[in-house]
Amino acid sequence: MRIGLDMMGGDFAPLEAVKGVKLFLDTVATDAHLVLIGDEEALKPLLSDAQLDQSKYSVVHSSQVIGMNEHPTRALKEKPHSSIGIGFHLLQSGKVDAFISAGNTGAMMVGTFYSIKAIDGIQRPTISTPVPREDGSYGLLLDVGINADCKPENLLQFAILGSLYSQHILKNDNPKVGLLNIGEEEGKGNLLAQATYPLLKDNPLLNFIGNVEGRDVFTNKADVIVCEGFTGNIVLKLAESIHDIAVRRNINDEYMHKFDHETYGGTPVLGVSQPVIIGHGIAKGVAFKNMIALAQQMIETKLLDKIRESFVK
Repeated sequence: MRIGLDMMGGDFAPLEAVKGVKLFLDTVATDAHLVLIGDEEALKPLLSDAQLDQSKYSVVHSSQVIGMNEHPTRALKEKPHSSIGIGFHLLQSGKVDAFISAGNTGAMMVGTFYSIKAIDGIQRPTISTPVPREDGSYGLLLDVGINADCKPENLLQFAILGSLYSQHILKNDNPKVGLLNIGEEEGKGNLLAQATYPLLKDNPLLNFIGNVEGRDVFTNKADVIVCEGFTGNIVLKLAESIHDIAVRRNINDEYMHKFDHETYGGTPVLGVSQPVIIGHGIAKGVAFKNMIALAQQMIETKLLDKIRESFVK
């Protein structure tokens, strides 16, 4: 397998991206070949210092970089030789099997939708976040930001995508699916929640357990929690703030450390035809290493084939 990595994306690139590559190659048993996309002159001394096995990677030169604050569509059009633009070209042409970037999130989403396309039958791709639970396991929350307004059919598809991801990547057998709501009883919530409930309840692909409330998010009541992106993003940012508060108050707690975005690195765009993983703009070495490991896992488990099969059914 060949995994493409944008070495120029992120606030601390390319140094932290190189650190992530080294961590991955030093600690993960793999036959993956990493395709490092970035400015050769900037990468050369960093890769030399890292003393990497040169058989495990190759460098594809990019002469342009899309800044974090640039307009996504305009930047991709005007900078075809950017690390993100080249990454999507390599993915689209089959020269890499997955693409990862911690760069401009908007450019990554535009590139995904216009270069890779959605899997047949999927109306809207989605992004998720792992949710740390007290027993050491992870649940999954989706959508967390790219679909602020949704229809019930969208939430049904998110539930199927999340259930497959939970089963094959997070290793939850027969994952329990819950609908985020303001009460447990059927019939609770706004019009979207009320209309979504019967769709989840009647779908044979889901182990639907009913509504879950905010107090259930960090428990193991549900393995997959579904909501529209407006609510999901608020929950995500609230969870990130918990970690920030713990750090500021010098709270050294193992569970609190799990809220650090570095522990999971980035999030895949679920529902598109090739693995695309978007990292946090402040990603450092551990985050890059974990994103590469996630890409490898998605390829090895054939997750996208399983998604295609489910939506054909």
